[in-house]
Amino acid sequence: MRILTVDIGTGTQDIFLYDSRLDIENGYKLVAPSPTMIIYRKLKEATRRSDPVLLYGEIMGGGPSAWAAEAHARAGLPIYATPEAAKTLNDDLEAVREIGITLVSEDEAKRLPDSVQRIHLADFNFAAISHSFELFGVTLGELAAIAVAVFDHGDAPPGYSDRQFRFDYLDERIRTSNRLSAFAFRADETPSIMTRLQAVVTSALSTENLYLRDMPLVVMDTAPAAVLGATFDPRVAERERVLIANVGNFHTLAFRLGPQGIEGLFEHHTGLVDRARLEALLVRLADGSLQHADVFDDHGHGALVYEPNPLILSAGQDYGVVVTGPRRSLLNGSDLRPYFAVPFGDMMITGCFGLLAATADVLPELAGPIYASLHSSSGTAPWDI
Repeated sequence: MRILTVDIGTGTQDIFLYDSRLDIENGYKLVAPSPTMIIYRKLKEATRRSDPVLLYGEIMGGGPSAWAAEAHARAGLPIYATPEAAKTLNDDLEAVREIGITLVSEDEAKRLPDSVQRIHLADFNFAAISHSFELFGVTLGELAAIAVAVFDHGDAPPGYSDRQFRFDYLDERIRTSNRLSAFAFRADETPSIMTRLQAVVTSALSTENLYLRDMPLVVMDTAPAAVLGATFDPRVAERERVLIANVGNFHTLAFRLGPQGIEGLFEHHTGLVDRARLEALLVRLADGSLQHADVFDDHGHGALVYEPNPLILSAGQDYGVVVTGPRRSLLNGSDLRPYFAVPFGDMMITGCFGLLAATADVLPELAGPIYASLHSSSGTAPWDI
């Protein structure tokens, strides 16, 4: 049984092809530029050449791609966008117009002259991933499922903080099902408010991907996927209660985990915290004193504590906090004695391992082989298959 897992971040997209016949360490993997970085580079080149541009397709991760689109408009160059693609920049389409981007319908987009460079927006590009594997003699024609993780703020109502909206969503999911895989969904059960997750589903089911029409697809939030993946590091798994921080390029999300599930969490913008600030947040999450306003009023998303019994970060333990994510070096030398998780020997695809575990929960018909792989090394060497 094979499952393609794709963890899409701001800097990279991390890809792991799980094969139940192999020891999990022998699974094939790719670490490639993220979709938003690919679009960023295309837009920067279009700006350099003074080309007019059309953005079309689906909502996808912003950040670098959005900055490049704004820079193109500020340079006085024509840039058009269809409504769905424009939401990559801002859910408020009037705000998109205000930065100099012309909104066009799908029909109007088709009538634009050939001199306008067409740039397709989508987080999930199965054709590109499949082609990359094929160059190494690996085909993706017999997959049991695909699992994709992206970060989604959700579609906040007008006038409602998108930071608060996302945190309301996190709280609702935990109260519904107190486990990290509560942030993973079958394609047809994806919440309508999570528009970026919905866009991944749309991309996978597009007419260009007819092979995927009947393929089980799981979508998940990136941070819970990374934290769940970190729990498969043996040194992390031996703890009954643990504090795990995923320090991403844009967002830092920390979970306090215990026997009953998620005991508390906070989410902040990585660019707004230094080591001292992050340490203080982690200590207060551990002791249960962290309040929602402590993070939200600091321009973060918020904090929640469900279990009042504090987690003691004892100096007598070999480590205090578990850390993963591309900005994990923010806690280098911390007094919290960080342990940098390396599940199955690979930090970069920690989120893929979390996606794989969540897929076992969401698609129980596939759970047996997945759990056997995650909890043992009883497969074969790649030359034996």
